[in-house]
Amino acid sequence: MLKKILKFTGITFIILLLAAIAIPYFFKDKIMAKVKSELNDNLNAKVDFKDVDISLIRHFPRLAVGLEDLQVIGKDSFKDDTLLSVHKIDVALNLMSVIKGKQMDIYNIALIQPRIHAIVDKDGHANWDITKPDTAAKTSTDTSKTSFALSLKQYSIEDAYISYDDRQGNMFMEVAGLNHKGSGDFTQDKFTLNTHTDASGVTFKYGLIPYLSSVKTALDADIQIDNTTSTYTLKDAKASLNNLVLNFAGLFRIVNDSTYGMDFNFKSPGNEFKDLLSLVPAIYAADFNKIKTSGKAAFDGYVKGNYSPVQMPSFGLNLAVTDGFFQYPDLPKPVKNIQLAVKISNPDGVPDHTVINMSKGHLEMDNTPVDMRVLVQTPISDMYVDAAAKGKLDLSTIPQYVKLASGTALQGLLDADISAKGNMSAIEKQQYDKFYAAGSLQLSNMLYKSKDYPDGVKVNNLALQFNPKNVTVKDLNAEYLGSHFQADGEVNNLLAYALKNEALDGKFNVKADQINLDKWMPATETAPAATPAAKKEGDAAAASSAPFPVPANLNIAMNANVGKVHYDKVDLNNLVGALTVKDETVSMQQLKAEALQGTMAITGSYSTKVSKANPDINLTYDVQRIDIQQAFNAFNTVRSLMPIGKFLNGKITSQLTMHGKLGKDMMPDMNTLTGDGNLLLIEGVLKQFAPVDQLASSLNISQLKDISLRDIKNYFAFENGRVKVNPFKVTVAGIRMDIAGSHGFDQSLDYSLQLALPRSLMGTAGNNLVNSLASQAQSRGVNVNVGDSVHLAVAMGGNIMKPSLKTDLRESANNLKAQATQLVKDKVDTIKSTVRDSVNSLKNQAVNSVKDELKNQLLGKKDSTSSGNGVQNLGKQAGESAKGVLNGLFGKKKQPATDSTKH
Repeated sequence: MLKKILKFTGITFIILLLAAIAIPYFFKDKIMAKVKSELNDNLNAKVDFKDVDISLIRHFPRLAVGLEDLQVIGKDSFKDDTLLSVHKIDVALNLMSVIKGKQMDIYNIALIQPRIHAIVDKDGHANWDITKPDTAAKTSTDTSKTSFALSLKQYSIEDAYISYDDRQGNMFMEVAGLNHKGSGDFTQDKFTLNTHTDASGVTFKYGLIPYLSSVKTALDADIQIDNTTSTYTLKDAKASLNNLVLNFAGLFRIVNDSTYGMDFNFKSPGNEFKDLLSLVPAIYAADFNKIKTSGKAAFDGYVKGNYSPVQMPSFGLNLAVTDGFFQYPDLPKPVKNIQLAVKISNPDGVPDHTVINMSKGHLEMDNTPVDMRVLVQTPISDMYVDAAAKGKLDLSTIPQYVKLASGTALQGLLDADISAKGNMSAIEKQQYDKFYAAGSLQLSNMLYKSKDYPDGVKVNNLALQFNPKNVTVKDLNAEYLGSHFQADGEVNNLLAYALKNEALDGKFNVKADQINLDKWMPATETAPAATPAAKKEGDAAAASSAPFPVPANLNIAMNANVGKVHYDKVDLNNLVGALTVKDETVSMQQLKAEALQGTMAITGSYSTKVSKANPDINLTYDVQRIDIQQAFNAFNTVRSLMPIGKFLNGKITSQLTMHGKLGKDMMPDMNTLTGDGNLLLIEGVLKQFAPVDQLASSLNISQLKDISLRDIKNYFAFENGRVKVNPFKVTVAGIRMDIAGSHGFDQSLDYSLQLALPRSLMGTAGNNLVNSLASQAQSRGVNVNVGDSVHLAVAMGGNIMKPSLKTDLRESANNLKAQATQLVKDKVDTIKSTVRDSVNSLKNQAVNSVKDELKNQLLGKKDSTSSGNGVQNLGKQAGESAKGVLNGLFGKKKQPATDSTKH
């Protein structure tokens, strides 16, 4: 009996185990179809996911469904922006609800490594506005038809990243390392949601002012949820920002799909200066708990009103520090007498009514005071600024007050005394008498070294002069990575750049002795520091470089003069030209230099506006008399466009226009390149070129090996990985070649050659064939005089290292037939011409004879020789003349008169 029970139990267990494994796969397609259907029906976006992982074991007895590698990409103006990507969404479902198919009860949801990029563009459009209006309307009018019945008990978010970029409101927020979990009875219309949230770093910027920078954050909150009014209320929520604790209270309400109501207030329960000091990243990062501090601080604020793409809530923030003091225990000097008063207010949510007032800012280092104040009003319509800063600082003493990152060195003298007051419109309208600006900033003997700049940045001298019109850069003398720079110029909108984040506008003249761009290229995150095998052959910087992102907020024009620029295997000497940095694009105008034993001129652009990883390039080159081998070894673009260069020595001149993208290694992505150009081979020698060597061997013509070439010009275009070469002519040792075709960036060949070969260079087989064809023509009565050259067609395929030639000397027969036909045509044309000339001669002779005969008759004269038959004799003479002409044309021997009719 026991055996039967154990056997039955074992069989039952095996059946259940097999069912647990098999059942998910029975419903996988159904679930995938349902998920995709719901996403497509409700979202106006490109949605994709890798797979659906289904299991009965992971959340037994519930069905576990995992959606892997989900991506939601926007459309229209956001078509290149990923709104949401999630490594995995893990959902626990009621199995019977899946089997019945009428509804799906969800108990638990976990989002693992979600990445959210929320964007509001400059026109106020939000990239998360992707729900279809008609679907939303149906949902709101008939909720009973929904496919999902939410029976959620708990949810979690693990290792999330969230960024919010409001480009219209000039606001940016970033949350990294976010973890969040919540639990509650979601089946109820009203319930309490218990939550815990923490993040490794929170950053918040408004304009160019960083209010929070990589702040470690935590929030514990019990949220009262009222689904009937979409209202979420916080009571006695507790948040921490680094060491600063804040108490939160208020509510959040969803008004509609794009409008949210807010009513929050926050306040720090403590008043210690040390808590507020923890928000300074550099100070908080180094032995913060050991710092000695004193002084009082106050921090509070509020947010109240509706937020939408066209509306902001009112808000306020108060920050005050009185008699602040701090000193690291292992550093000799304190920073003391810190006084700070900052008030930011917006009473009605209108952005232009925002007022930023830092009425007091003061600190002392070694009894040396630094003072500043800033007042900003009407920031949107016409910014009003009243600001001043004054202080002298020996940068070398800063490590005596503040701990810097390991490997950081700092020295130099900074002396500033500047002030400005007035509306920005006065500068824009060039009404400089209505705007006050004065003062100077002098930086001398500055040296800065850090982990990111181990070689150091040295500023020997920087002199700025402030006036209502602009900031004049009177002198800049600096050194970086072995390069010595000198510059002067002007900055025209420094305040608008600093306060409104407008593009910095300026003009500069820059001189440098030498620049090694290999050192300037930023290292990639994935490439090891020294992995020679990973580098492309001939591309020294391929494994260690990455695209340089062009800043978006610059509008700088530069006239450059550089003695020497080195990049990879190229040295450019005496480089001069104009550079413009604008709209995330570097434009070059007639950048000229000596290089590769010749000269180069470059006009074009490099842009990271569309893609930071794959920059766009538009370039026009004009190179004169450069060395072919040096160009081939230096540029992989030349290796693809002109693979024959590997076997060619000499000089070329070329003009080339090229469009495409760069790869992540800063090398051209050959599949994206399009363009055209021309190339003039001034002089050169072609050696060991397999296609020509094979042709020479096939025809047994040694003159085709080691060819000397001169003054050969051709035109080409390239796209889709192929270079198309227009027909061009080459004459080598008396051999004329007409060449046309294409080759691929993969070095595949597709060319046709038409050769005119002197018979003296051809092999025995070729000459025998020509003689045979000539004999056949003679046997048909055609006297063919074969020339000294024969025409031959060659089809060249394969690739540049292993070419294939398709040719046949029998093709010469067609050429000889054509030649014979041409000879006959020429003979007939000659006959026609000769007959025409003879007839005209006889005609003139006849007319003259008739004239003489009539004259004799009229005058009564008689000629004993004519006997009155002058005209008849003339006709006979004409017939004999014509017969003689024909016999002469066809080379016939004179026959007796009696046999002439036989012909």
